[in-house]
Amino acid sequence: MQSSVMVIGGGLAGSEAAWQLAARGVPVTLYEMRPFKSTPAHHTQDMAELVCSNSLRANATTNAVGLLKEEMRRLGSLIISCADANRVPAGEALAVDREGFSRMVTERLLSQPLIDIRREEVHSLQPDRITVLATGPLTSPAMAQALQGLSGARDLYFYDAAAPLVLTESIDQTKGFWASRYDKGEKDYFNCPMTKEEYDLFYDALVSARVTPPRDFEEERFFEGCMPVEVLAKRGPKTLLFGPMKPVGLADPADGRRPYAVVQLRQDDAACRLMNIVGFQTRLARPEQERVFSMIPALVNAEYARYGMVHRNTFINSPAMLEADGRFREMRLVFPAGQMTGVEGYVESAASGLAMGVNAALAYQGLPGAVFPPETATGSLLNYIVTAEPKRFQPMNVNFGLMPPLPDPPRDKKIKQQMYADRALRSLDELIQSGRLGRRV
Repeated sequence: MQSSVMVIGGGLAGSEAAWQLAARGVPVTLYEMRPFKSTPAHHTQDMAELVCSNSLRANATTNAVGLLKEEMRRLGSLIISCADANRVPAGEALAVDREGFSRMVTERLLSQPLIDIRREEVHSLQPDRITVLATGPLTSPAMAQALQGLSGARDLYFYDAAAPLVLTESIDQTKGFWASRYDKGEKDYFNCPMTKEEYDLFYDALVSARVTPPRDFEEERFFEGCMPVEVLAKRGPKTLLFGPMKPVGLADPADGRRPYAVVQLRQDDAACRLMNIVGFQTRLARPEQERVFSMIPALVNAEYARYGMVHRNTFINSPAMLEADGRFREMRLVFPAGQMTGVEGYVESAASGLAMGVNAALAYQGLPGAVFPPETATGSLLNYIVTAEPKRFQPMNVNFGLMPPLPDPPRDKKIKQQMYADRALRSLDELIQSGRLGRRV
């Protein structure tokens, strides 16, 4: 038996996989190439660094991603435990102090005696060694080339974008107000209202602004859930009013009326020194970001801690390459995990890492891999990536539409979603109690 399981990549998926392996008594060698080699999106050497938003999205189980979080809590997730411990105000969403979150993940991994962290790059796969491959959407060129050789197919990729962060002290708070939509929960968002005239001028500037171009040999493909704001805007003058700038559920306390458009800012760190411009992921050139976004009245003098950016995300054609339990068909001891498999989102990536950590542990113990029930949020997502049509495969967020339909669904949407959640958690509890996920030590 090999001395340890390799986990390649210290992002959300790799960190979670390593934790699940160690929790089952399996020794782990976790490889992370940072800080000796970084990526266009990373800024620290911490594990599980959040490179885009600081939000892990909805927390209620009546939302599919909230249900996925609850399943992960029941499965002993490192990522969700650290997220809960570093929560910052975000209404009904789970948002975190990004630095505190990543630092806690790193500290807990370092404190686990079965995990040996090595700061070096891995350039290739060892087919005779049990491995969780979690190099993420920013996989290094060497590993991407190895994967291309394994798949025998052309690259699959899309562009992912991050929103800017502004210094809280630089926001003109006399030109906005704190509130959550429909007054749900605390007043966790700073809202920047705009009149129709202000919006029209902003829109014209946004759609005509200069963007950072892709490299000549790269075709642009944007995932719908991370569409750059300027690309979204070009679909029509009112598109943003039904998207990131929608004013519904908000009333300006200055006059009690709903604004024509609203830009929301969300706290990005525990001390509230940084604010994220919600939904404003962008590929605009940096000077253009300052020029165009300063047309939002509350941001006229905004100072930027991080500009919005775009980076290439690589993912494999999972339906053509993976078995039902997530391992490679052609390299059966290797379990790819995270965004590179075609799951989209922080929570989905960590859930994939959790499942592949469990299955790598089972392989180390000479046991068959586990297939999570499709009635669960975890199982429905993993089932999608291995059963989708390979020719049309695109990254996917977790959603109730991936789950088997209810036999007699009610018309009320909330009741129906609660029924999905109740069924999922019963199914997961049965799986845990069956022992098919291995014994935690």
